Parts: sequence; structure tokens; C-alpha cells
Amino acid sequence: MSNNNPTRVVTGEARLSYVNLLSPRARHDGGEEKYSVTLLIPKTDVNTKQRLDAAIEAAKLQGKEKKWNGVVPPMVAIPIYDGDGVKPSDGLPFGAECKGHWVLSASSKVDQPPKIVDINLNPIVDPTEVYSGMYGRVAVNFAPYAAQGKKGIGCYLSTNVQKTRDGEPLGAAAPAATDDFGGAPQPSPSYGQQQNYGQPQQGAQFQQPQPGQYQTPQPGYAAPQQQPGQMQQFDPITGQPIGGVYGQ
Repeated sequence: MSNNNPTRVVTGEARLSYVNLLSPRARHDGGEEKYSVTLLIPKTDVNTKQRLDAAIEAAKLQGKEKKWNGVVPPMVAIPIYDGDGVKPSDGLPFGAECKGHWVLSASSKVDQPPKIVDINLNPIVDPTEVYSGMYGRVAVNFAPYAAQGKKGIGCYLSTNVQKTRDGEPLGAAAPAATDDFGGAPQPSPSYGQQQNYGQPQQGAQFQQPQPGQYQTPQPGYAAPQQQPGQMQQFDPITGQPIGGVYGQ
């Protein structure tokens, strides 16, 4: 299908990083939550880069007409960065996964969730199938902005994302259980080694009182009479009879 929108591009296969396509997320505390993804586009994909550049130029013309009072600023901020260079946010080099790639981030508002499909165009419903490090094609749209004294071109998700294949996950690996909890648990000290509660020592067996055998009753205590054919219940800690009998 032909694309009649000059600012819209469906990329070639790219590696997806910082994937927030299933649920929106704010980039900063208190910031607006958005769906977002960063595309790592191989520099060898010359066709995609040319189409992105053309879409950005088309967005500049829209900015001249609608946002920038008829003038294209001499320095227009664009959303494509050289992965072999440094990040504009802090001047530090991009991560190793960005080397040899163009870096492009796109986002959409919470009321515009992207539609994610697999290589056969079937909707992806398993959230574990969508992650940073997978490969895919993404439809993006460029638009001019003028906000807080800045003029530039923004990149936005244009509805559709296609996962083309799996890749090595990006991001910090989850620690192994042995890193958090160590080896086999150590045996706990017996009660008698911690405090003397009058409990039986570890390994001691409790002797269940036989019917008709009671500890010395406390003053004012009258042992209930046991009916023939009924077995009295006893507290396993104190040895005192407790209410009710088996079979009732």
C-alpha cells in the first residue's frame, strides 16, 4: 500500500530498545506517561535513512507554515542521532548496542496505544514476546513543534509495530536466586539454645497422656468425668485436658 503522508515512514528492520509499548511510562518523575520505543536502525539500511530524512524535511515545511511564523529556524532539533557519537542529554557515548546504528525515539499518548503484530500480522497477546532487544518494523510520523522557546521536529508512533524476530534482551539481567539467597539454608539453633521456654529439646518426643492419666489438677480444678467409649483430648503443650472428645 502506498503512503500518501510525506511525514510518515514505515522503517526497515530495526532493533528495539527502551520498549514501553504495552503500557505507558513517564520518562521523568511527574512527567506525562506515554507509550515509547527507541529504534536502532543499522547504518547499512540506507533506504530507511533516506526516507526518514525526507519525512523530516516535509515536517519542517509544515512547521514553517503552521508553527514557526513562516520561517524555518537555522538550527532545527531533529530526533535522529548518531549511535557512534554522544548522547545529547549528557554528552556521554551511546551504549555499545548503538554502535553502527542511527538512534531514533518515538512515542505516543496514552489514548493512542500502538498495535503490535508478529511476522504473520497476527496480534501479539503474550507480553513476554515484547521486550527490549527484539527486532521489528515501526510506523513513525514526524511533526513540528514549538514549545518553551524550542523549535524542532518530534517523532511519534503511528499506530503499528511489527515484531520480525527475537533478539538478545537489552538491559540489566535479573540476578540469580543464589546471588540473593546463597546456598542451602543453615539450620536454626534449637529453642533451648535461644531462650528457655520450657519447650521440649529438639529431637525429644512428646508423650501423649493415656486416658485416665492427668497432671496434678490446679486448686479449684475438677477433672471432667470421661464417659465410657469416649477419649478425652489433651493440650499437646500443657498436658491439660481440653473441651470436647473425639467422636463428637
